[in-house]
Amino acid sequence: MKTEQEYFEEGKSIQDYMNEMSSLKEESLAVYEQFQLPTDEFVEKLKQHRLHFLTITEDWCGDAMMINPIIRKLAEAANIEMRVALRDADTDLIDRHLTNGGRAIPIILLFNNQGHLLGKWGPRAPEVQQIVDELRATLPPKEDPSFPEKQKEIFGSLRKRYVEDPTLWSYVYDSFRETVLPILK
Repeated sequence: MKTEQEYFEEGKSIQDYMNEMSSLKEESLAVYEQFQLPTDEFVEKLKQHRLHFLTITEDWCGDAMMINPIIRKLAEAANIEMRVALRDADTDLIDRHLTNGGRAIPIILLFNNQGHLLGKWGPRAPEVQQIVDELRATLPPKEDPSFPEKQKEIFGSLRKRYVEDPTLWSYVYDSFRETVLPILK
């Protein structure tokens, strides 16, 4: 069984992954280009530690489309190597990091310089999760014939918001920062 560090070593760089995306590439690159890192101490604190990140992801995932570019921008600013493991290529890794029993993505794994897993973040910031939960609550029951169309509508509007709403990007950044800062102490 491979270690998380071995998945990291075998992974693509986040830059190569995003450049080669076959789905949601334009949207993901738009978030990357538009997101501005806040001017806080977080980047400097990250620079003081020799970390690396591994994101478990897939390019069809709307959450990953928004989150990966935000964490990439942070990693680049802090000189942290960030790589990608595809969730569906080898489910052993994601099965070690389930969210409420499910294979939700993205999951960002944080390692020290020796390759020890220090922590993880994902798949969503709590505020974004609340938005998703509220939208799901408006869906008809799954047995309802209109369910597939309504679900497609809702997730389409959510994906659009992921690309256009900087407030959501701030939620992701702030949640990631709040998860990582205690690890750095």
